Amino acid sequence: MHAFRRARRSLALLVLLPLALSGCSLVPGPTAVELYAETRLAGMTLSEKVSSLLMLHHPGTDAAALRSFVDIHDLGGLILMGDNVPGSMQQLSTMTAALSAEPGLPLLIGIDQEGGAVSRIPSDVAPGGEALRALPLTATTESFASRGSLLEQAGINVNFGIVADVPAGPGAFLYDRALGTTAESAADRVAAAVAGETGRVQSTLKHFPGHGAAAGDSHVSVPTTGMSYDDWLTDVAPPFTAGIDAGAGLVMFGHLEYGAVDAGPASLSPEWHEILRDELDFDGVIITDDMLMLKHTGLPQYADPVATAIAALAAGNTMLLYVLPQIPAAEGIDIPTLIGALAAAVADGRIDEQLVDDNARRVLELRRSLADPDESGTTGG
Repeated sequence: MHAFRRARRSLALLVLLPLALSGCSLVPGPTAVELYAETRLAGMTLSEKVSSLLMLHHPGTDAAALRSFVDIHDLGGLILMGDNVPGSMQQLSTMTAALSAEPGLPLLIGIDQEGGAVSRIPSDVAPGGEALRALPLTATTESFASRGSLLEQAGINVNFGIVADVPAGPGAFLYDRALGTTAESAADRVAAAVAGETGRVQSTLKHFPGHGAAAGDSHVSVPTTGMSYDDWLTDVAPPFTAGIDAGAGLVMFGHLEYGAVDAGPASLSPEWHEILRDELDFDGVIITDDMLMLKHTGLPQYADPVATAIAALAAGNTMLLYVLPQIPAAEGIDIPTLIGALAAAVADGRIDEQLVDDNARRVLELRRSLADPDESGTTGG
């Protein structure tokens, strides 16, 4: 898969190179953000590249402790849970402002702020999910614009907030969180949600390839469906396609099994990553749902978190997400060991080195694009 994509890109470069050398105006040069990312990538060690592909959680509201956690492990991102949210918005914005070591390369700070049933920030009173399904389409744009502005004010730059799943019906998992109950209605509201967040916070579509068709709770099992690929294209994919077309910067993979495509979780499936990249034409950041969810299924094949992490990165995920407890060892995680094992898997070929470079570049570009122009010395590009 990945070799095919690189070959296609290489062919495109060969076709365009003569035009670029001749000064043809039809061929745009690299943006300032792309140039920055390329230069920065060239100076990174393999361990630094791998570390940049991790978004972890560390409990508490002590900004110094959170900053130390990020800096020690050289992380690309931090996910805030309810235990990271202090009593006021001012306290939250002060905390997040202290988390980035370099203003020109801000940390990715993510949160699950869907509104309604899933709200980490209590002051977000805009409707979400089920409530929005009963309101005009414009209400979805307005709600997510309000939500995005609130997160921007709080210093949070990534929202894991747009549920693009199409639930099977009342009583189904995620029914009260989904933006639509049919592919068409969900697609319209997903696009509207992305439009509302645009310019305020980076939008994330979840849980690809779609939780609704796979019954069960992925926190404790691997929900499975026999749905065909063709049926998935018409009945499940449209909200994701609409969100991508609307400009969502991230897609979150669910730990879901579509057996007709791949006999295993989509989050560990090269086939599903190829579909997202090549068929849905998504070139942004792909992030997993919490990787510990696989361990919590109790299935023996996911008992070793290191082996699962290697499989997830090899499959094509840009970032791996872990909601860790205060003491990661309680979940069988040692962060330096995890980073070392991932780097070793790249070095011995179990993970494609070019894939890691491509994804580290994506993360660098996203982080750089979020920098204040006064700090980055650029207006974007």
